[in-house]
Amino acid sequence: MIPRYIVDFDLHTLPRVKTDVAVIGAGIAGLYTALQASEYADVVLISKKGLDDSNTRWAQGGIAAVTAKSDSPALHRQDTLIAGAGLCSYAAVEVLVHEGPERLKELIAYGTKFDKDAQGRYELTKEGAHSKRRILHAHGDATGAEIVRALSARVRDQANITVLENHFAIDVVTQDGECVGVIVQNQEGGLFFLESNATVLATGGAGQLYRYTTNPDIATADGIAMAYRAGARIKDVEFIQFHPTALYYPGAPRFLISEAVRGEGAILRNTSGERFMEKYHPQKELAPRDVVARAIVSEMEKTHSSYVYLDITHESEELIKHRFPTIYRFCLQYGLDMVTDWIPVAPACHYIMGGVQTDLNGETSTRRLFACGEVSCTGVHGANRLASNSLSEAVVFGHRIVRRIRELTPLPEVRPFAAVEPKRTSRSVDTREQRVRLQKLMLRHVGLKRHEKGLRKALDELERMQQFCYGTYSDRESFEFLNLLNTAVLTTRAALLREESRGGHYRIDFPNKDDLIWRKHIIQSIGEGVREESEQYDVE
Repeated sequence: MIPRYIVDFDLHTLPRVKTDVAVIGAGIAGLYTALQASEYADVVLISKKGLDDSNTRWAQGGIAAVTAKSDSPALHRQDTLIAGAGLCSYAAVEVLVHEGPERLKELIAYGTKFDKDAQGRYELTKEGAHSKRRILHAHGDATGAEIVRALSARVRDQANITVLENHFAIDVVTQDGECVGVIVQNQEGGLFFLESNATVLATGGAGQLYRYTTNPDIATADGIAMAYRAGARIKDVEFIQFHPTALYYPGAPRFLISEAVRGEGAILRNTSGERFMEKYHPQKELAPRDVVARAIVSEMEKTHSSYVYLDITHESEELIKHRFPTIYRFCLQYGLDMVTDWIPVAPACHYIMGGVQTDLNGETSTRRLFACGEVSCTGVHGANRLASNSLSEAVVFGHRIVRRIRELTPLPEVRPFAAVEPKRTSRSVDTREQRVRLQKLMLRHVGLKRHEKGLRKALDELERMQQFCYGTYSDRESFEFLNLLNTAVLTTRAALLREESRGGHYRIDFPNKDDLIWRKHIIQSIGEGVREESEQYDVE
């Protein structure tokens, strides 16, 4: 039902550009990996908007790595494994916690300026499910923007990095089971073939699967869908993290209110003014995100409200304005003063723990195709990402990807061929309208709480949409919709199969975690179908 390619092309006549390494995406994963690769290779970096437009730019909380003497990799590992609810790869977590500090030093060397105290020491904060203060931040709550600023400036200065802004990677091209490059659409709408010895997907997440999300409009699951069509394995995409505290206010977007606000002492109150998290978890407001998000929904249901309140008014005005200047200014635009007002919040889609399955060197099951950042599933996050581990993961595995790419043999000669897919429809489809329909369907049936009846209804409807929506398209908006539709089917199918509740996946009809049957992964690929994969877990 899903075509191998969503655009027709003929390599005999299509313009061709050659490079050593193609990197698709301009967040921290793409920028860092491009910089690392540029030390020995020519790199083409593709950004579907400007170089500064990415999910990373919106990251507020910070980057988690062990830097304090009171902390240790063992503690960081323990916190990550607990948050991951039994599905983390122990080996991947070991890599993260031990290599993260060195990669952090590289970010600093690239020019990232993290916040320091009066004595010149890096300020460390704490977020949900962390046992120690280990999170570095920048400009209070603008960590992502600072990292993007530093890395993008470096990228622009590198002579052997070619940056293609406002270009869209449509499909991964394969030959004899390995990736040989990508079909790219330029800003005028023309197509060309970018041939590369190695291709790195750093396309970010899938936040636009849902109507309410903290993600920018570029998070359209492009990399997951491209990799799936190319035959790569997709892993654990049923695990979607809904951030507990997105701004909920008339006329305002679902702006992220960082978990660091709770890390600095904010508490949650229902609309009756009652603090409630102690009823749900001993860590209260700093419980794992899935626990906090479901607790908020439960309180909303009890009070017949669409939101709860985040209250940090008991902290000093100086602390609030120093640590959260971006959030403070944003709320003030809508007449909300964090110093004196409780902020109305509700959960919104934030992060996907699953994605394109990789090994410990970031390589997918399709040779020469790599994945880095949120698009990937390295095994670090398990069923629920520990706050601020994502930025660390991107640089740790970006470094490993480049090391692996250096070991690759030269790409064999690419034989020209034509890819012409049979068209399933001749009627016009309004993909903007269909995108909203998809988002509402996912929110209603594949959201924070799920059950079999709703999941089956969603899957049936999504598969019907597939029958009519693959046709002849040439605009980026349509390609993005097809990628969302592809990923929505994969996510819903996996959520229906997993008959338990774990981490970011909660089934009303199976509310308990089932380690006996379900301590395993759901893997989907075109060649192998849907299968379950067990893993050896050394530590509980």
